[in-house]
Amino acid sequence: MDLYGTLRPLLFRLDPESAHNLAFWLGARACAWPRLPEPVHPAGLKRRVLGLDFPTPLGLAAGLDKGATLLPLWKALGFGHVEIGTVTPRPQPGNPKPRLFRFPQAGLILNRMGFNSEGAEVVAARLRNRPTGLIVGGNLGKNKETPEDRALEDYRAAYRLIAPQVDYVALNVSSPNTPGLRNLQAPEALRPLLAGVLDLRKDLGLERQPLLLKLAPDLAPEDLDAIVEVAVASGISGLIATNTTLDRGVVAEPLRALVESKGAGGLSGAPLKAKAREVRKRILGALRGRLPLVACGGLGSAEDVQGALDDGAALAQVYSALIFQGPSLIQRIHSGLR
Repeated sequence: MDLYGTLRPLLFRLDPESAHNLAFWLGARACAWPRLPEPVHPAGLKRRVLGLDFPTPLGLAAGLDKGATLLPLWKALGFGHVEIGTVTPRPQPGNPKPRLFRFPQAGLILNRMGFNSEGAEVVAARLRNRPTGLIVGGNLGKNKETPEDRALEDYRAAYRLIAPQVDYVALNVSSPNTPGLRNLQAPEALRPLLAGVLDLRKDLGLERQPLLLKLAPDLAPEDLDAIVEVAVASGISGLIATNTTLDRGVVAEPLRALVESKGAGGLSGAPLKAKAREVRKRILGALRGRLPLVACGGLGSAEDVQGALDDGAALAQVYSALIFQGPSLIQRIHSGLR
């Protein structure tokens, strides 16, 4: 784990996407080792959520390992679960580069990746060799060229391939980087989408597999309340909150002007923490315990994660903080959790 501290200055001299690719190349070499260490999870952190036994509430959020390429490494590092994706039904390159920017001084990442994906068929084949003893979720999205009124076809196509290979599925209707995607959060669009995926789940004999919905942090409070009621009524298993934000107001000056100069994209990392927590509290209040919620967005310490759990979240996920702090973050969080 100390290796990351040595490599970080080199990685941060590269542009973010090149650094990501290099880190994943090194990670793939680590996954090829004959004996990666077995994770040691602190006693007392186990919890049963969504009908699954999690060794720890801490997981890796979707967006980092889009193609399920480093699952043995994430297991060895101690994550209790990993959410791969977002996976689209058909391969697509994503948005033009540059599309990823980091701001270490604020622990902030801006991305407009646009669901770059190898496609569900390739990822599903890789998942057939996934390591045992690691809970894996599959985060699904639609292809960019698919119109909104045909989005259900994409989600069903991706679900058909990915769902049999994972422990739970999350539907991503909240990324800001695919045009029109967030419109699928509107109740009138969300009801048939959830119903269509749930019908397929039943057809595939996967009724007991959890199906979750990932929400944006930029919804109005009354819209969050309406979405919660649609989700509960639909019969899905839980919610994930939140995705990245379009709100540049979370960034303090003078950094905000620099962030705005990089153009469009969603923001993640420490500046999102307060906004994401406010949204989660609103959702938890509307849920009234009817569905579990997975906390995501701006979590970067044991205090952050414990706070989310104390608020009522069942599980928590990190991503951006891992980029800035390295794998030692996992142990620090575990050590600080009650």
